[in-house]
Amino acid sequence: MRVFAILAPLAIGALAPGGATAQQPKTKAAAPRDWSTHVVQAPSGAYLIGNPTAKVRLVEYLSYTCGHCAEFMAEAKLPLKNGYVRRGTVRIEVRHAVRDPIDMAAALLARCAGPGGFVSATDAIFAEQRDWARRGAAWWSANAAALQSETRLMQLKAAAEGSGLSGLMRGRGMSDATIDRCFATPTDLNRLTAMADASWKVIRGTPTFVINGKTGGGGHWETLEPELRAAGAR
Repeated sequence: MRVFAILAPLAIGALAPGGATAQQPKTKAAAPRDWSTHVVQAPSGAYLIGNPTAKVRLVEYLSYTCGHCAEFMAEAKLPLKNGYVRRGTVRIEVRHAVRDPIDMAAALLARCAGPGGFVSATDAIFAEQRDWARRGAAWWSANAAALQSETRLMQLKAAAEGSGLSGLMRGRGMSDATIDRCFATPTDLNRLTAMADASWKVIRGTPTFVINGKTGGGGHWETLEPELRAAGAR
């Protein structure tokens, strides 16, 4: 009886959690990575959004004052950025095809947000395009002549204020000091000018899309998506 009393707790312990015969807890699968938050700047100045090893490479030539570009962004945001890009099967390269001073001011502000803020700034600018683009065109027409003596950056900064673009960015949390820095040095202006010049040498209008090195996609999401899927987007 004494031996049984000593061994019984050992036998029970072997069946308890953590014992030799206990069932081990299942390992929870890691959540898939959200590649839409992976944003870097290429040496050319273009922004790259998504998985660097994505099977589908989509180049977007966009202008912030292009109405068709705004329509495309509204159509494509959920299925493209929140779908294919998030899952890692498509990477986007945004190349600016600047068309006018208000467009350049918008591009400088969006890029000033840096890799972490570029995508959301771009989305906000396109979402409010109907308002600021109309105001900006009227403002530029009325004030361009008076700005001729100012530097190019000061002209663009004034255009950003007059169009309401700076106010839009302030509403998103961009400080006045940051906005000042957006127009303080010519580095990004020169980079954008070079990018735009290069863009307009290979495209005729915006938006234009290049899928894995081949131009296509039409100008709408409904024509672009089938080509992305045919190239391997899932």
